[in-house]
Amino acid sequence: MRDKRFVAEHRGGPLKKEQHYQLMQWACDCSEHVLHLSGEKIDERLKKALHVAKEWKQGNASVGDARKASVDAHAVARKSSNPTAIAVARSVGHAVATAHMADHSLGASWYALKAVKNAGRSVDTERKWQDEQLPLEIKELVLTARKAKKFCRI
Repeated sequence: MRDKRFVAEHRGGPLKKEQHYQLMQWACDCSEHVLHLSGEKIDERLKKALHVAKEWKQGNASVGDARKASVDAHAVARKSSNPTAIAVARSVGHAVATAHMADHSLGASWYALKAVKNAGRSVDTERKWQDEQLPLEIKELVLTARKAKKFCRI
């Protein structure tokens, strides 16, 4: 079941537009921070998805554009056999899907952590970095939601 705190105001939930934008920015930051782990040549669909996410945040892309970009990013994951690259692509897919449902931002974070783990790097260091990127307005929301979701544990 979805955490109702991530439901946008215009859909009857408590999440303010600015918080939604902050979740999008944080999700993109998490994905971009591990993007280099996907390999030497980064698939253009991943770059485009992150661009669409930023455009959505600026009001220059629709939720439909973001959903399509998310599907494209997940297609990159399905095409790969490298567990690290798969996790990076899934992180990007969830980051841009934050436009559609704000709690996808948690997926962007989790898959970024999974990419770091698959690459043999420190998950604790990455989680600390992610937490430091959280604006105060959404920090408690994200941290409490992360604790409540079993999938957020690595």
